[in-house]
Amino acid sequence: MKLSIIVPAFNEEKLLPATLAAIRESSAVFAEAAWQWELIVCDNNSTDRTADVAREAGAAVVFEPVNQIARARNSGAAVATGEWLLFVDADSTPHRELFERVAELVRSERVLAGGCVVRTDVAHALFDALTGLWNQVSQRMKWMAGSFVFCRAEAFRTIGGFDERLYASEELDLSGKLKRLARQRRQEVVIIADQTLLTSGRKVRLYSKWELLALLAQSLVLPWLTMHRRQSFWYDGRR
Repeated sequence: MKLSIIVPAFNEEKLLPATLAAIRESSAVFAEAAWQWELIVCDNNSTDRTADVAREAGAAVVFEPVNQIARARNSGAAVATGEWLLFVDADSTPHRELFERVAELVRSERVLAGGCVVRTDVAHALFDALTGLWNQVSQRMKWMAGSFVFCRAEAFRTIGGFDERLYASEELDLSGKLKRLARQRRQEVVIIADQTLLTSGRKVRLYSKWELLALLAQSLVLPWLTMHRRQSFWYDGRR
């Protein structure tokens, strides 16, 4: 068995070291199972030391010139050699117990893909409530958070990977396609609920409440525009 861990990264020199260190520590689970694994960082046209930081941590680095998370993940997957792909965002820190649950599910023939519930490092009542709501919807709808997605490499390539026409909600589109494929194959998509992924809530710190409300309003009123056009909220490089 071999797993490919893919980390898309755009101007992530500050948070990437902790993410890669957490991945390496947690991946001891795979080594103990006598599995092979590789770590791939996709430098998504960064202007800082993201690529250097990744190389110093021992990761293989690929370059994607178009700033788009779907393209970055697909570029990482294109060079991956594992039978399973595990996508982890550059501002997230997985722990050993979460990887243990992934290993259990990878061993199962019934599982095609999966994700997990998340928590953030921001103490904010509204943000906590929204995160909690997302986790409930994720479990019910089998929607995978983009910060943590694992799936069979063959299945990922069968559905064409992440839709590069999308600048947001690409993980929901991927979830839907994998769910349909799983039904056809009598397999399933699993959301791990007993282990959480810690991910950064830095957007709350970096953007004003008016900027956040403007994005929310646009997403509700003009969802097509939000998904299909580059939004500064994700792509302005603010870190």
